[in-house]
Amino acid sequence: MNNKLKIAIYSGVIPSSTFIERLIIGLASSNTCEIYLFGAIQNESNYDSNVKFAGYKNIKWHKTIHLIKYSAFLFFFRRKDKKKLDSILKSQKRNTLLDKVKFYPVLWHKPDIFHLQWAKGLKDWIWVQEFGIKVVLSLRGTQINLSPIANKSLADMYKANFPKVDAFHAVSKAIALEAEKYVAQKEKIKVVYSGLNLESIKHVVEKENSILKMLSIGRPHWIKGYTYALDACKILKDKGCKFEYTIIGAAGNIELAYQIKDLNLQSEIVLLHRKPFDTVQKLIEDSNLLVLPSLKEGIANVVLEAMLLHTLVLTTDCGGITEVIVDNHNGFVAPIRDSEKLAEKIMEITKMPSSDVIRITQNALKTVKAQHNEQQMITGMLKLYQNL
Repeated sequence: MNNKLKIAIYSGVIPSSTFIERLIIGLASSNTCEIYLFGAIQNESNYDSNVKFAGYKNIKWHKTIHLIKYSAFLFFFRRKDKKKLDSILKSQKRNTLLDKVKFYPVLWHKPDIFHLQWAKGLKDWIWVQEFGIKVVLSLRGTQINLSPIANKSLADMYKANFPKVDAFHAVSKAIALEAEKYVAQKEKIKVVYSGLNLESIKHVVEKENSILKMLSIGRPHWIKGYTYALDACKILKDKGCKFEYTIIGAAGNIELAYQIKDLNLQSEIVLLHRKPFDTVQKLIEDSNLLVLPSLKEGIANVVLEAMLLHTLVLTTDCGGITEVIVDNHNGFVAPIRDSEKLAEKIMEITKMPSSDVIRITQNALKTVKAQHNEQQMITGMLKLYQNL
């Protein structure tokens, strides 16, 4: 008899983002549960036998076959459940063919736990509880920190549905506190930090750059604080500091391009389009300093990657990140919205002896090993699921 928990990890796409894929692979390798993946298949992926696919390709004929298959399964073998779900969807005006393509496979496979990765989709999936499926919601990034502030209807949706959620997974203590503002019950929230694959740890190699190479990663949204970082770069240039600052994900942004020209930083700033994960890792490894000038964050995964790759981190005190970075111990912290302090920290870093650089990068590595290893993430998530 198979007593393994059936857990659906749902982000809407297969494969998902790097940190969600780590969770899927880690849970499957624990051999204590079966993982189910639902949603649109973007690329073919290889998983072990504990991962079950029920996805569809985002093309019309494939979605049609997918719908016919699961409609037939439910009609012939679980007709009562199908009728009940159809009634629920009709009452919610979610009775389109696309809705059924998404929902029917979940009803057929009926996992024990449906772990939703993005809070904005909660209202679409709360129906699974009608069939005895527990709902776990991850609390991540801007979907908690920013989106409900800018969108009142989203905030209202959170307040209406967060009390119904069976358990929450928070990526930081700071983001857990944010969720409580939308009536998430404190006792239902468990903080489980993101975990990294420590097998990728490399020997410390001193950076051999002739000038300071700084890097930031993320979309050019105002919450990322790039305008303050660029103002800091102007201060550095005026002080005679030689540097190159690259922002991955900001290419084509008019506001940043204008600010760069206005500050006469065209020779120092490089804006790149989004890059594959392997390329991003190589750019982090080649940089002297990862800069996170954000106004609000949970715990940015790029910071953890930099710590793992022996690259110094300079962050603002923007929320959950201070649960990781301690100033002048395993990285550097500056106040949010303060370009002068950011520039001061960078100047301090350029004057540090190599012995201090090694000390801080080694402390950063110890932090990742203790607090953000893959095994602690898997153990924490399994405990959350099992408690349900």
